[in-house]
Amino acid sequence: MKLRRLIFTMTMSILSMSIFAAQPNAPTKSIIPGNKPKELSLVRVNVTGQPYDYFKPWQKKAPFSKRGLGAVLQGGRVIVTADLVANQNYVELERAESGDKIGADVKVIDYEANLALLEPTDKKFLEGLSPLELAGDTAVGDRIAAWQLEPTGALVVTEGIVTTVQMMKYPVDLGQFLGYRISIPMQYRENSYTVPLVKNNKLAGLLLRFDPRTQVLDAIPAPIIAHFLKDAAKEHYAGFPSAGFSFFSTRDPQLRTFAGQTGKAAGVYVTAVEPHSPAEKAGLQAGDIVTSVGNNDVDQNGNYVDQFYGKLEFTNLLTSRAFSGDTVPLQIQRQGKPMTLSMTLEHRPAKDYVIPPYNIDQAPNYYILGGLILQELSRQYLKEWGPNWQKEAPQRFVYLDRYQSELYPEGNRRVVIMSQVLPANNTIGYDDLAYLTVKKVNGKEVKSLAEFAEAVKQPLEGGFIKIETEEDPKQIELEAASVADEAQALQENYGISSLQRLQ
Repeated sequence: MKLRRLIFTMTMSILSMSIFAAQPNAPTKSIIPGNKPKELSLVRVNVTGQPYDYFKPWQKKAPFSKRGLGAVLQGGRVIVTADLVANQNYVELERAESGDKIGADVKVIDYEANLALLEPTDKKFLEGLSPLELAGDTAVGDRIAAWQLEPTGALVVTEGIVTTVQMMKYPVDLGQFLGYRISIPMQYRENSYTVPLVKNNKLAGLLLRFDPRTQVLDAIPAPIIAHFLKDAAKEHYAGFPSAGFSFFSTRDPQLRTFAGQTGKAAGVYVTAVEPHSPAEKAGLQAGDIVTSVGNNDVDQNGNYVDQFYGKLEFTNLLTSRAFSGDTVPLQIQRQGKPMTLSMTLEHRPAKDYVIPPYNIDQAPNYYILGGLILQELSRQYLKEWGPNWQKEAPQRFVYLDRYQSELYPEGNRRVVIMSQVLPANNTIGYDDLAYLTVKKVNGKEVKSLAEFAEAVKQPLEGGFIKIETEEDPKQIELEAASVADEAQALQENYGISSLQRLQ
């Protein structure tokens, strides 16, 4: 008994020392009763919906439900991430303290910035809730609190520290936006899909992504939210602008010599300019060195000195610091000759890409011909292969997506693909074909699915439809009469409501 008592006493002493030692560095966590003022800035957001199935484009995937938190803003509005309400059928706001619920409308959504603005169907629903102001003064070293709700309605506050302010990728992976990186031991809760991040009772950001293994959180910062809200207040939401050129640092002296740069080493080397972009319209060319953007000098690493954040990549000047329609002066060198260009910024909609970077909330176009499934290539289709789609998806399609500006400089077209083959009488011998790029139908070049559908209506002599592809077998032939005769059976066998969708 004495030995057991001694072991117990030593164990409790070690445990107490461990807990005591951990306390000074532990994050601040508190559970605040549901009726405290802080909670009155939040509402639960419940979402139900169905995403489209790009492998079977005539149908949708299984229904889903998501739950997150929305930050209440001035004017009876609630801000959340676009991820939360993507492909939604119904959005509902819920008051944490009472459980009262009401439907909500998505007023503005920007998938590139991952932000959405909601309004309840009756604005009186938010009465009594304290709107959050934006905290635009967050810097490295500041403490930020993540607000989450327990099922009981109690507010859980977890504190973290801002470790980095930098440009980073957002979910649709189209350009970069300003972001905060925060070290924070946040725990998962049922409403963790969207989490407000608060500094001194002001909204400093929204959760972008969180890695529980490293306890690192990336946040959509208040300056991006402020830009979104200012643009959303206009009659027509324009979206974040882009310049339309890629670049490389000029740290390599041989690169500077090759570009003919004179004077001090500075700026970024322009590697490519997208056709029809603001950069091309301004006269920027591949091989130019951009040394200044909007009167802010750009160093060899592509950074400028921000008045608040310090060194930051210059692309921030063209996104969160500028709006569509703004004219920004560029100081450049072209083979050593200094020049000034005026670039009027524009937002490039997803529909203006040859291969759209996202098609969320939109039904995919398709055309089924005798069992051949034809679609227009999009990154949304490629993402059906999962988070590692750049390696798992058909590599030719990934290549076309990556280099679409160079491969299709004329723009104003789509890439038509044959994604798969449904076993049918018309497809005997073609069963194993998939992932082909369509060039021509019946001798006519096709640049969209609509053009494909029109070309199919005019069979060749002998009543055959000939499809020419980039890859082997190079040519597929179907008998037009047989395709028409078996169309109904094809629909019945595979449960297809319609053999085409052309928007």
